[in-house]
This record gives sequence, structure tokens and C-alpha cells, in this order.
Amino acid sequence: LRTHQWCFILFNVLLFHVLLFGADLLEEYFLRSLPLSYTDAKTLEIRERARKLDTDPLKANLSSTVSTAATCSDKEIFLLVLVCSSPENKTRRNTIRQTWGNVTDASGYAVLTLFAVGKPISAATQLEISEESQKHRDIIEGSFIDSPETQTQKMLMCVEWTVTFCPHARYILKTDEDVFIGVPSLSRYLLSLTQLEDIYTGRVIHHGVPDRDPQSPAFVPIHQYSEEFYPDYCDGSAFVMSQDVARKVYVAAKEAPASVPPDVFVGICAKQAGVTPIHSSRFSGEKHISYNRCCYKFIFTSSNMKEDELFKDWKETSDGEDCSL
Repeated sequence: LRTHQWCFILFNVLLFHVLLFGADLLEEYFLRSLPLSYTDAKTLEIRERARKLDTDPLKANLSSTVSTAATCSDKEIFLLVLVCSSPENKTRRNTIRQTWGNVTDASGYAVLTLFAVGKPISAATQLEISEESQKHRDIIEGSFIDSPETQTQKMLMCVEWTVTFCPHARYILKTDEDVFIGVPSLSRYLLSLTQLEDIYTGRVIHHGVPDRDPQSPAFVPIHQYSEEFYPDYCDGSAFVMSQDVARKVYVAAKEAPASVPPDVFVGICAKQAGVTPIHSSRFSGEKHISYNRCCYKFIFTSSNMKEDELFKDWKETSDGEDCSL
């Protein structure tokens, strides 16, 4: 190759890296909202109530509506992973248990993965869920019927269970069952944070629009939520909250509209509590990231994963040499 051809190749390599990392930094900068000044009386009240929250009275009430053999250690859990799952998807849960959900330690810190489900319609499926729960001791089951309309209720159940029965979990990752989670890379990121409270991070959705179509399953009546746009919130495929944010969301949830989607619901509660979402492009949102071993060792999540992809990608990213920048 001639000199000008080598220069052209080098220029394209440099341009690729500038676009790859520069776009990520710009996106994080522009989508990160300005910090709220806690001067609003309602915000201050929510934060104070969350700080003083007594979880003992909550245990009896929640135990009557939530069935679980899962327990959270009295010792600190660094990362509690809550996977929202459909009751019928036992195969998918087993796949997660054998892949990224099998991680129990990240850089010497404890990781715990649990599954959140509602009640199935079928009695046979309910029996299978009960047997699965006793075998693996990692299922939290609500008393509501699991359906597209009850996903916000499932999200609230996850928050309630966390603040009530797992108050020592430092960070909570909520995710869906079709998502690949890079637990090691996510844990390293969380360990690098200097801000210890008000952590609410994921792929931030800016200017989300309520669905006003009465025929849509995601229909939100204007009397339930009257604003033109939703507040900034983290896409529900995967996002992380610190324990204090979970408590603030729990306190604020009593006055938030339950008819909105679950990720929007958390975003509304976070805003009421004075918590600003932090954007990271290493969360894929609803996107499926084309597989590359080094890419998957760097990103936090990839959505729309098939079961065979999870096995293959997990094996390859868990083995082999580290990747250079």
C-alpha cells in the first residue's frame, strides 16, 4: 500500500473511535438533566419520609400479598438483580440461572439474582411455579394476575419487597428476562461511582409521549396523566437504583398514577423525590446489540436475546483474554 492509502486507513480508524466514544459522551452530557434543587416542600417531605422509613410494619402487610421462598442476606448485597419474568417462562429463567444470573460475586462483592412474577391463570403453571420456587428459592410472586396491564404493579412489588426484605442491598438492577446483563462491567462501573446516593441510571428517555389511543394496551387517560411529556426516565429493559432511591420511589408511589408504564412510573416517582436520572449508552434500552466479544464485555445490557444467544455470548465473554481499548 502507498503512503496516502495508509493515511486514509488510519484516518478512518481514528474517525471510528471518535464517533464511537465521542457520541457516547455527548449523549450522556445532553441527556443528563440538571440537578434539582431541593426547595420544593413536597420533595423535601418525600426524601425525609424515605430516610426515616420504618420497614417493620411493612413486612406483615407485604407477606400477605407476596409469596416467596427467596431471602436476602442480612449482610450487604452489593447488587440485587430483579428480573421481571412471565410465570410461564421457566425455560428462560433456567437459561438466566445458567448464564449471567449465575454470578454471585463481582470484584469480591455479593450479587443476588431473583425473579419477579405475578400469578398465572393456569393452576398447572401455578404448581410448577411453586415447585420451582422451592427448588431455587429465587422467585418473588405477587397476588395479582400476571398480564400486560399489571406490569406497573409488578414493578411496585419489586420496590416494596426490596425496601422491606432486602434493605442492605446497595444497588438494585431491574431488568427483563430477554436481556443480557454484563454483570462484571456493570459492577465495575458502580464501584467507580463517587456519588453514593440518588443513583438512578440507565438509558434515559427524554420527552417520552403518553399513549392516548384508547384501543392501545398502553393507553394512558388524560385524567390520569395530563402532561404533554413524561419526565425523563430510564428505559425499563434495565436500570439501576441505589437503595435510597428505592425507598424514595416507594414513598412517592402512593401519589403516582398507576396507569402509566412501569418504567415511566419509576421516573415520575423519582422526579417527585428530587432524583435525576443519569444516562449511560452502555445500557442498550430496547435495542439488540450485534454480538462482538469485546463489545459485550464493555456494555451493560443488550435486549431481545434468544436463549441460544445467551448461552453462547455468556460462555465467550466469561472465557478468553481481556480486551484492549
